[in-house]
Amino acid sequence: MSTSTDCCARPTTTTSACCTPAPSCCAPAPAAHASSPSTQDALRQQVREAYAEVARASDAGQASGCATSCCGTSDDAAINTLISTRLGYSTADLAAVPSGADMGLGCGNPKAIAALRPGETVVDLGAGGGFDCFLAAREVGAQGRVIGVDMTPDMVSKARANAVKGRFDNVEFRLGEIEHLPVADGTADVVISNCVINLSPDKAQVFHDAFRVLKPGGRLAISDVVATAELPEAMRQDAALIAGCMGNASLIGDLEAMMRAAGFAQIRIEPKDESKAFIADWAPGRNVTDYVVAATIEAVKPGACCGGSRC
Repeated sequence: MSTSTDCCARPTTTTSACCTPAPSCCAPAPAAHASSPSTQDALRQQVREAYAEVARASDAGQASGCATSCCGTSDDAAINTLISTRLGYSTADLAAVPSGADMGLGCGNPKAIAALRPGETVVDLGAGGGFDCFLAAREVGAQGRVIGVDMTPDMVSKARANAVKGRFDNVEFRLGEIEHLPVADGTADVVISNCVINLSPDKAQVFHDAFRVLKPGGRLAISDVVATAELPEAMRQDAALIAGCMGNASLIGDLEAMMRAAGFAQIRIEPKDESKAFIADWAPGRNVTDYVVAATIEAVKPGACCGGSRC
């Protein structure tokens, strides 16, 4: 599954042909640490409660209880700025969004790989306070549209308030789960996400639904935490590590298999070894970087290029 059991060895990336036929329905299902629906719902509720605390703490100008992890928020805007610049955002990015939108969340900058163009429609999986949505809105312009989806009512309320505050008329936020997006088929040119898919108990379904909402030729541009070695069971059962974007990370090979099964082509997963420096701070003393690393995840929904036009 994983290309290496040593997290210091950079796994090779995979790229498939643009016009590769969709996978057979008889293809073996990739491992996804499947669990019962009740267990999946319990995990979602744990994550929902953790991020509701983050949203409420941010609104109150306080630090959340998980401030050292990707679900953390600080009461000090300067600390959040430092965190975000470590993740790849520029000071210009941070200045372009409403105050309170940047909560120091995430593990990368999906906009940096999305190559957004004016007029495009973007869907953000796990939009949080709207930070990446607002940056995407500036790229796609007034003729474009950005739809942020989050399963936490407190986050959706916060994001909507931020949109009003920042006068982002081309951004909307919808309450829903990323496994079952409240978005019509073939809506998006690009699906982005920042350190959220790792939290899902059913990642295969996340990729299937992302595929559904994309237009033919549409693109995935994701920053997330991936596993480079099988996590010990104790880590997989640790609620704090799960909510902190580490305990439920999937192996790179498993993610590739899920994406292929969903129908994606041109799959490319690139671990970022430099991310270990900040991931180590999420769980001090737990040696989590022996098992996980941040990565960029890119893919294309086939269709547009197979008829002779560009991808």
